[in-house]
This record gives sequence, structure tokens and C-alpha cells, in this order.
Amino acid sequence: MTDLGTWPAGPGAQPAGPPSGSLADLLERVLDKGIVIAGDIKIDLLDIELLTIRLRLFIASVETAKKAGIDWWETDPALSSRAARDALSEENARLRARLEALEDADTDPTEVAR
Repeated sequence: MTDLGTWPAGPGAQPAGPPSGSLADLLERVLDKGIVIAGDIKIDLLDIELLTIRLRLFIASVETAKKAGIDWWETDPALSSRAARDALSEENARLRARLEALEDADTDPTEVAR
């Protein structure tokens, strides 16, 4: 006969074993602490390296990522509306300055009129 472990007696009793958490608990723990997955893929042909792909994946909450010094999503215009507005404002200011410089050069009295 196979030993199935000890079962506690009584109504509603659960088998003894390691405590199991839910998927939500596991996800909360991973996001709180962070997890890094790293790997390299290399393709060689006759001892000549043709391609190397380095993969680095950091899974964490925003707060944990900021503690690790990672905040690139705040400055990427594709991911942040504030960064997109800032990028447009900077581009607008550069274009206005360039236009002003061109207009000033156009009205410079030292230039010979055509």
C-alpha cells in the first residue's frame, strides 16, 4: 500500500504540507523584490560568430525599478505623454530659434541686396 502522508483528523481538516500561496501573492512578491532574467543567444558557423543577441529582462514594480535607478519610461516619448509634450516643446523652441536666426540673417544690413 502507498503512503499518502498524514491527514489531520476532524471536519474541514487539510493535509499537512508546505504552505501554498496564490498566484497573486507570488506576483506581489516578485514585483516587490524584482527579478532579473538574463541570457545570451549566439549563432556560430564554422567557429565564426555570426550573431549574438543579449537578453536582459527586469520584472519589478515601478517603485522597485526606480529604487534600482531605472526610469527610462518617464523620458521615452513613445511611453510617456509628458515626455512627448516635452520633446515637442524642445523641438518647437529649436525650430523657433532657427527661424529667428534665419530671419535675422535675411534682414542683416551688411548683406548686399539683390
